[in-house]
Amino acid sequence: MLNDFLRKLESHYRNTMSVGLEKRTIQLKNDTPFVSFTFDDFPRSAFLLGGAILNKYEIRGSYYASFGMMGGKSVSGDIFIQEDIKELVSEGHEIGSHTFDHLNPWETRADIFEESIIRNQKAFFSIIPEFTFKTLAYPYTGPHPKIKRVAGKYFSCCRGGGQISNIGRIDLNLLRSCFIDRRHREDLEYFRRLLQRNNEDNGWLIFSTHDISARPSPFGCSPEIFESIVRETVGSSATILPICDVYSRIVSVGAQGN
Repeated sequence: MLNDFLRKLESHYRNTMSVGLEKRTIQLKNDTPFVSFTFDDFPRSAFLLGGAILNKYEIRGSYYASFGMMGGKSVSGDIFIQEDIKELVSEGHEIGSHTFDHLNPWETRADIFEESIIRNQKAFFSIIPEFTFKTLAYPYTGPHPKIKRVAGKYFSCCRGGGQISNIGRIDLNLLRSCFIDRRHREDLEYFRRLLQRNNEDNGWLIFSTHDISARPSPFGCSPEIFESIVRETVGSSATILPICDVYSRIVSVGAQGN
């Protein structure tokens, strides 16, 4: 009982610090809701199966890459290879940073996290010299305020989790997203409610996942579930764009502040 209480207390403390400090805010003034589809790590299945679904509906997504993982394996399956990066870019998808070393943004020292950001960009340059990361997705968990401060120097916006939309005044150093994973992937109504709320509030709903597989890891979902959510989104009133493109849209009409 005591251990459970202490874990909850620690989780509350981390979330309060992560959400409340080192904010870089902007007021959403868009006249249409936005939705983005994003993939973390990213497994090859996110490109081969997830990308095929997005392309079917003429949608572009954001793929967050840790180049230190390239060509390797993870619990989510085989990780992307160089050719996947080149093809995704040619199709107009966004490649975002996930740090070179896939570092925990709460436990890692700020200088080490910054070095991994820089190393990841150099690895991207070695494959496609003319491209620069515009956005970042934090691996694992919410970031420490010191990490938010560092990341904000390098990226237009940075994405976390939270299972909520971005509504009203949003934090560009910690955009919230809704993961399609073992928690809710079998509950299509859950995602319909998120879409409906986002449409009503003219918000920015970011869907995040990892692998797209017939036998998904705890962090991914099946092609059928993913396509159902994409189809529901296409049928809504939302404008569907990668993270970097939504950022460009909102800053053109928003007023940045603290």
